[in-house]
Parts: sequence; structure tokens; C-alpha cells
Amino acid sequence: MTQAMLSRRQWLTGLVAAGVSPGAFAWGHDEFRSAAAELQPFRGLDGRDLQADSLVVEGRWPAGLVGRYFRNGPGLLQRGDRRYEHWFDGDGLLQCWTLAPGGRISHQARFVQTEKFRAEQGAGRFLLPAFGTAVPAQRPVRHADSVNVANTSVLLQGDQLYALWEGGSAYELDPATLQTRGVKVWSEALRGMPFSAHPKVEADGTVWNFGTAGGRLALYQLSAQGQVLRHAVLDVQAPPMLHDFAVSQRHLVFLMAPITLDRHALQAGAAMLAAMRWQAEQPTRVLVVDKADVSRWKLFEMPAAHVFHFGNAWDEGGHLRVDYVQGVPLPEFNAAIGQLMQGRRAERDVSTARVLDIDLATGRLTLAARDEAVEFPVVDPRVVAQRHRLVWYPTAVDTSARWGFNGLMRLDIESSARERFSYGDDVVVEEHVMVPRPGSRGEGAGWLLGMGYDIRRERSFLDVFDAQALGAGPIARAWLPYAVPYGFHGRFYAG
Repeated sequence: MTQAMLSRRQWLTGLVAAGVSPGAFAWGHDEFRSAAAELQPFRGLDGRDLQADSLVVEGRWPAGLVGRYFRNGPGLLQRGDRRYEHWFDGDGLLQCWTLAPGGRISHQARFVQTEKFRAEQGAGRFLLPAFGTAVPAQRPVRHADSVNVANTSVLLQGDQLYALWEGGSAYELDPATLQTRGVKVWSEALRGMPFSAHPKVEADGTVWNFGTAGGRLALYQLSAQGQVLRHAVLDVQAPPMLHDFAVSQRHLVFLMAPITLDRHALQAGAAMLAAMRWQAEQPTRVLVVDKADVSRWKLFEMPAAHVFHFGNAWDEGGHLRVDYVQGVPLPEFNAAIGQLMQGRRAERDVSTARVLDIDLATGRLTLAARDEAVEFPVVDPRVVAQRHRLVWYPTAVDTSARWGFNGLMRLDIESSARERFSYGDDVVVEEHVMVPRPGSRGEGAGWLLGMGYDIRRERSFLDVFDAQALGAGPIARAWLPYAVPYGFHGRFYAG
């Protein structure tokens, strides 16, 4: 697949042809005048929406890959002369890639119109505290949704699309237009309780999710249509940061890192992230909850570990097996993100794949670890909460000094066999999702779909691989006429 480099003038011409003003991008911040090329998407946008129709497609788009791919991530990272100090703080930018029959592809991106976004957009400056940036409150902070940025992930149920952020409520949007409808209230008993950014959707459409507040853990079970089937609140002394979890046939499992909150620092004006304390000498607590009766749960312990993302989990006899990615301790991670937000390359924080085996009868924990640099694990959606073999990740392959992942990897966690594809040093790869091929049954039969950023062209793209043949490279690629800020998570919905 040829990738002739476009000039700056060609790039701007493409923007105008797509109906997008180049001024929509926050290119002017002084800290980024000499930023590393791959860090340019961290500039963010200025709050205006994006739209591009009839995208240029290289290669032949698979005929069966028809539907919508929604993604979410921090899109606005500065106002005026003030930049956020942490990537997690940016206001949510919800993207929709529409994959129509005949390989016709279009793209739109809209900012989630949260209470916070609307107020700050009107004022032209930051008005409210952020997770990782100490902004003095210039508006009342009545509850978590006063500072909700809705910037992490998505969930579609019928005609209701949700923008998710782990610290507050889901925000509902129109999936056709991406117009914001407002805060979602699942039930009066759950009003104001956080709904995390990593709901697990089983093959029959059942949704499990959680939220944390004040050390309590709220659990949700929803039907495929969005009705609350069950909910509960457990007092488990949950840490102030709990991002993801895993679901097996019979259990929910959480790895609760040894993080505490210094409330004196918060009262003195520190950002929440700066007030978190990493207790390296303390264990990570492994919470296992019985799905049939969520009032029944067990706690185990393992050495201190910081985990953002899980692949999947399954029960086998009296054992619970969990695959996930373990990262560096929180202080090192946050220091690296702080450098990126200043336009400076950071040392690679190497996160690596793990499989944890929990003997539920004896409490013995056994860990298998790998050494490839990976993150954002995904599995075939047909095997969520079931026994699985295959996990896909962005990975770093033979990298130079550039920041970010530049390849994709498929791992067979039974045989340890892997397959990788490297883009070289001119692409930063984001999360890719596994999309089953219509009519197929075998695990992994389908496509791997996701975004990347081409450093030389200064443009973002969507590409598709045969999920069982990564080494062959992308089957096809759709180009945007602009760059989109790096995002976090997405989901594909067929049809």
C-alpha cells in the first residue's frame, strides 16, 4: 500500500474540501511549536466539530464490514493560554465512522455537550477542577457530574449512545447525529452514582458495569435493551482510581491497586490525581464477586500492581483465570503523561501482558507474564465472559526514540504463539477492535479495525486487517483529510 507523503498545502486543501476549517485545530500553543512530530495530536481541537464525507479508501474494503465504529477520547486540551497537565482531563470528543455498503466511508466528530463543556466554551477559559489539573472552581461543584468530561468510551443500546467516563454518569447522545441528549439516569436509586467507562457486554447482550465513590463499589447488571436487572453497592474500600474489571461465566473480578487519597492535599487545592498516594509496600487486593449473588464476594492479595485494562476472564473448574495488562506504578505513569502534555517525549512506560490464575478454594495466585510492550487488549466479542485463546493489542515493534505504539499483535494465550505487524516509525497506532465476520463462528474469524496517526502526512486514518493474518498488513485504509486527537476506546456495531 503506497503512502506518498502529502505536503502541508495539500493537507490544508483537503481540509477545506471536506468543509473543515484549519482554524478548528489548536495549533498555536507555544509549548508545541517544537514538539516531537508524533505528539502533535496532543494539541487538541478548539471545541468545534468535524465532518468529512466520501473518504479516500486505499485497498479494497471488505464487503461484509458494514456498520458504525464509535470512538471517544479527550479532544479539547487547552483554553486560551492554559493547557491541561494530564491527558485524562480533556473534554470528550465522540467520533463516528460510518462504513456503508460498497466501501463508502464517512466520519464525524462532535464534542459531548456536558455541563462543564458548555460553561467553559461560553467563557473561553477553564472554570472547573480537572482530574489531573488544579483549576480553581469558578462555578459550584455540586456533584461528580459538575466536572464530568465524558471522554473515555462508548456504549450503544438501541437508539441510545452513551459517552462514558469512570468518575460520573453516562451522557446520552443521538447515535445518528451525535447530538447530546443529557445525563443518563438508570434508576432513581442509582442517580449520581458513577457508571464506569468499561462495561462488559456478554454475547447475549447482557451488560455488567460498576462505579466507585467514597470507597463503595456500585454494581450494575443491564439487559440488552438497557433495563436495570440488578444493582448493588458493596463497601469494599475501593481505591480512588479503579478503571476496569473483568467478567467470567460466574464471577466479576477487580484488581484494586494500593492507591489512597490524601484529603488534606485535596482541601489545600491539589488536583485529585496529585492527591493520590501509591503505597508500594501494600498489596493489590483481588476482589472476586459471585454473579449469581453479588452479596457474596472474596478478597485475595497479590504484590502491588497497577492495571488499567483487562482482556477477559473465564472459569475453569475451581479456578478463575484473568488476562490483563500491567503497567508501571501510578507515579511513573503520571510523570510520563505530564511530559507528553508539554510536548516532550517521555520514556516508554512499558506495560506488559499477564494471565492470573486464582485458585478459589485455596486462595493461591499464580501469574504468567510476557515482556512485549502492549496495551488496550481486546478479545472477540463473542467470547466475553467465556473461555478464550486470542487477544489483540497495539504494541511497540523495533521502535526508535518516537513515542507511542507502532504495531499490532495477536497473542494465543494457550500456546504463547504471537503474530505482529509493524508500521515502522511513521505511524502511531491506537486501540483496534475485533469485528466478527458475518456468519462466522470461530474465535478470531473476522477483522481488526482501528485508528492510527500518520506522522509524515499529519493525518489520521482507519484501517482494517484480517484478524487472523496481521502479518499480511492492512487490507484497506480510509484517510481523513485532517488529524484527530489521540483517543481511548471504541466499539463497532454492525448494520
